[in-house]
Amino acid sequence: MTSMLERLPGWPDLFGWAETGLPGAHVAPGLHGIRIEEHLGDGMYTVRAELPGVDPDKDVEITVEEGLLTLRAERTEQTTEKHRTEFRYGTFARAVRLPAGARGDEATAEYEDGVLTIRVPVPEAKTGTRAIPVRHV
Repeated sequence: MTSMLERLPGWPDLFGWAETGLPGAHVAPGLHGIRIEEHLGDGMYTVRAELPGVDPDKDVEITVEEGLLTLRAERTEQTTEKHRTEFRYGTFARAVRLPAGARGDEATAEYEDGVLTIRVPVPEAKTGTRAIPVRHV
């Protein structure tokens, strides 16, 4: 069955808009976003990033600078003939602000089944409250 969008030539791929944002909204042409999941708990900030089809040893760069964790990856297009492709090729990037007190210099990363997992230790916040007396002068 043919979808309505396929029957209307010239209509943009709406799914593509959902993935990349509105046309012209990219910071740099050809730069794609990376989908992530974040979790903060048990003294650890964890970011999981979807990066299928990349070689983490050659194609992934992770940096931490001034509390900003930046992921960059490159996926090159294979030169085989394709009838249709919805894969994205080129440079992928994402930056996330680390929680206060995160120790970026102790971050670790693992890649398994197309998912990059980065863990950054975060010291537990002190929850104690201290009353401050007011002096009467």
